[in-house]
Amino acid sequence: MSEQDRPFDVRRAGVLLHVTSLPGAGDLGDEAYRFVDFLAAAGCSVWQVLPLVPTHDDDGSPYNAPSAMAGNPDLLSKDRRETADDGAVTAWCAQQSAWLEPYVEYTALRELHRTPWHTWEPALRDRDPQAVAAALSPLSERVQELKVEQWDFAQQWGRLREYAASKGVLLFGDLPIFVSLDSADVWAHRELFELDEAGRPVTVTGCPPDYFAEDGQRWNNPHYDWAAMAADGFAWWRRRIARQRELFDLVRIDHFRGFEAAWHVPVESPTARDGRWVTAPGEQVLAALVETAGPGTLVAEDLGVITPEVDALRHRFGLPGMKVLQFAFDGKRDNPYLPAHHDELSVVYTGTHDNDTTAGWWASVDERTRAQVKSHLVDPDEPMPGALVRLAMESTARLAVVPAQDLLALGSDSRMNTPGTDEGNWTWQAPVGAFDDELASRLRAVVERAGRA
Repeated sequence: MSEQDRPFDVRRAGVLLHVTSLPGAGDLGDEAYRFVDFLAAAGCSVWQVLPLVPTHDDDGSPYNAPSAMAGNPDLLSKDRRETADDGAVTAWCAQQSAWLEPYVEYTALRELHRTPWHTWEPALRDRDPQAVAAALSPLSERVQELKVEQWDFAQQWGRLREYAASKGVLLFGDLPIFVSLDSADVWAHRELFELDEAGRPVTVTGCPPDYFAEDGQRWNNPHYDWAAMAADGFAWWRRRIARQRELFDLVRIDHFRGFEAAWHVPVESPTARDGRWVTAPGEQVLAALVETAGPGTLVAEDLGVITPEVDALRHRFGLPGMKVLQFAFDGKRDNPYLPAHHDELSVVYTGTHDNDTTAGWWASVDERTRAQVKSHLVDPDEPMPGALVRLAMESTARLAVVPAQDLLALGSDSRMNTPGTDEGNWTWQAPVGAFDDELASRLRAVVERAGRA
């Protein structure tokens, strides 16, 4: 096996930048290839992105998607489209039919009705085959267009992945643990979710009050019916992770703790404060995921309320966890994010896509916190955000990932997402020319000094 097949056998550096945040069009065109070149020149061997799924028009969030399996057609480069070969498209569609057929049916009907599926007439809501076929009959051209879009996405992403591999760069994806109620996945597999007869959730997902939100966060996804999923050996999860491994070398499982227990919020509750923890069959699910994905390819997002049981589940399957430096300096010596508490099987970040940029964070912290941070820095006089980037790179964690905004020393107006808010998220783009040779050279010096090149 090569180092590409064993990502955590060596020290690595990476950059977090979603495809939509690439300079220019924010797609799979030339700037994506230039960014791979930048990473290689900087000594970085990992490119981490957010989910590549389609998004709903109302919020643009890749964590609230109409499909957990499809690629986002908005990421397609117009300059790199291929002429569709009917035979190739047909063969690919047949191979991907388990998720592709529900996706194209749902998408065509969703475009027709412009409302969530659980508001459709009962026959379509319940995915009656005859009703669906009759409704789609006038939409046959659109259905075929949707299939070709997904085939084209597979071609464009596949070529980019091959190019990244030729430069020694691994692609690191993100898998949200929950899926949107208004999605092809829930519409086509209602029996796998806790829904009432009309297709509405019994309880919804969220998390209790934490660093990000004093009332907790209400995400509004439906919860899984774990007993129904276990009945067929978690086949839906196996298909989902297999699909992600087609796209990525590494996959982060967002909200990993939900496999041990999930926060169930009453539908009628206005906030997530009134939720409760409900246990999940984590060991059974993870066994299926690791067996399908392959060892050494999954990462656990273990932020938030983490119990000994969650830690035990992660260690049981040898999954690296996350260490976020912005969370480290609360004055407590046992803070798990302090550099002294990092272990090799970890991924260290200055911040994530949900954090403020490091420059914005630094501007907001008090002098006491600043003093604590400086006591851990390699050079206390080094300015931010470069100082925290260096601290991340010097960590014992095998993989260090830095958001692109921190490399570019950008402030709060460039953050990707503010949890608990509905506006101004997911839109940041890097300036054209930002990832130049000078930045690559400066970053490479830090990466090499940390033994990660």
